[in-house]
Amino acid sequence: MSDLLVMPNIVLISDPRVTSIPVQENGEALADVRGVLSVDGRLADPAGAYAHLREGLLRRLEDAQSQLPYGYRLLVVEGYRPPELQRRYFEEYKDELRAAFPEMSPEELHVAASRYVSPIEVAPHTAGAAVDLTLATDDGAEVDMGTPVNANPEESDGACYTGAPNISDAARQNRKILSTALEAAGLVNYPTEWWHWSYGDRYWAMTTRTPTALYGPLTLP
Repeated sequence: MSDLLVMPNIVLISDPRVTSIPVQENGEALADVRGVLSVDGRLADPAGAYAHLREGLLRRLEDAQSQLPYGYRLLVVEGYRPPELQRRYFEEYKDELRAAFPEMSPEELHVAASRYVSPIEVAPHTAGAAVDLTLATDDGAEVDMGTPVNANPEESDGACYTGAPNISDAARQNRKILSTALEAAGLVNYPTEWWHWSYGDRYWAMTTRTPTALYGPLTLP
């Protein structure tokens, strides 16, 4: 198996320990985070889907925001993602990996792609259960987090991993500030992406040892 896949102690979202968890949909609606939290428009879509999250997740983000040190605020980059967009992201990244690592089997490509994009069948963004976000100062300037949001493992030399050693002390401290507030509010991180946090999805259920996920895929009204 390619060295690309060797990641001790990290459970990928494609792992059967995650995909086998059932969903008991609780019926919470999607809520618009604009006007509640700071939102960045780099991935904005005409329908505003990117700025929606499940109500329970949004409440927890408000709680996390209140726990940040003075002068910091959360900056939401992307929340809900329509299924067709999720599927396209996954297949496009898998195609990139196939071109770069032609020796990899289809199974290895699927697993490797899941480090950075969730397979459609388990994707938390399509359930409104995941948020990609970063930290900013009160004047809106993003702070140093070691890599940009959505930097993939290849282009960042693995620095996108939450616990990556190859980042500055300042970036490591900023990641700690972000994770401390979000974990206290009940969110869990996907450890290959420092910016990806979720609540109520299968990965959250696996991490917190909850028998069922709360949120399944849905369509923005």
